[in-house]
Amino acid sequence: MEFVHPSYLWLLLLIIPFTAFYIWKIVKSYPSLSLSTTRQFERVPRSWKEYLNHALFLLRMAAFACLVVVIARPQTTDHWSTQRTEGTDIIISLDISTSMLSQDFKPNRFEAAKNVATQFALSREYDNIGVVIFAGESFTAVPMTVNHAAVANYIKDIKIGMIEDGTAIGDGLATAINRIRDGKAKSKSIILLTDGSNNTGIVAPNTAAEIAKNLGIKVYTVGVGRNGMAPSPSIDIFGRLVYTNQPVVIDEESLKKIASTTGGKYFRATSNSVLKEIFSEIDKLEKTEMDVKNFSHAQDDYEKWAWAALAFLLLEIFIRKIILRRLP
Repeated sequence: MEFVHPSYLWLLLLIIPFTAFYIWKIVKSYPSLSLSTTRQFERVPRSWKEYLNHALFLLRMAAFACLVVVIARPQTTDHWSTQRTEGTDIIISLDISTSMLSQDFKPNRFEAAKNVATQFALSREYDNIGVVIFAGESFTAVPMTVNHAAVANYIKDIKIGMIEDGTAIGDGLATAINRIRDGKAKSKSIILLTDGSNNTGIVAPNTAAEIAKNLGIKVYTVGVGRNGMAPSPSIDIFGRLVYTNQPVVIDEESLKKIASTTGGKYFRATSNSVLKEIFSEIDKLEKTEMDVKNFSHAQDDYEKWAWAALAFLLLEIFIRKIILRRLP
């Protein structure tokens, strides 16, 4: 235990003069009477109330001492603790092309992916997590951080149309690799979500996969979209966004190859529930033991001393007013 104001503890020395004054006062208060002998009083027993009178002074001094400790502000000391836990570096690479507005998920693929990615980020307590978004181009939305609330808030704010439309899977993967390659964790993983096939960009998906492999980065690919037809967005002749049933086209072969090349795994998400199950499985797969240091802040610990002071004062009042009450 430490004190914020330890100098106040010097006030405890006042107990010495208080005690001296109390003894002097007792001596001076005794009446005196000259007698030839006091032998006849030697066997007269002393009343227990005489001793209880001294207890009143002791209780008051104890209350004073407790109050001095309170104003000195005792605190529990700060300390570091190390615990063995699990953590890794993770980048979520999210496709934000217009096709992600398809409504075979509720309310659509994009919002379903955002919701699950948000829950995933918040559940990974000790991980460094970042976010990359891609469509016709790609960029880092959130650098890797342990501030998962910031990651979750940014994911919620992502909008379709923030960047040029298209599906540059290779660029999305390459940007994620550049962001995660310098991470300090032993395990590094990228979760890439897309609902289409690579149709633009500078880096080929297979080339990005080989780079990830050489750097020891696993890539988990997720194809988002049900089998068959889905209500998909398109622009009509009046420039309005309309939905028509269109075939779901996902380049599963390419996504499977990326995953197998890097030692990851490919998943096909055909509904909201399946998408949640996929992230739950990735959560179980990506666990790496690591030592985490926790720092606990100092906290005031004066309450017990304040309660003790109050208890001593109340006990003194009780004894003085009830047990040792004097009739007028």
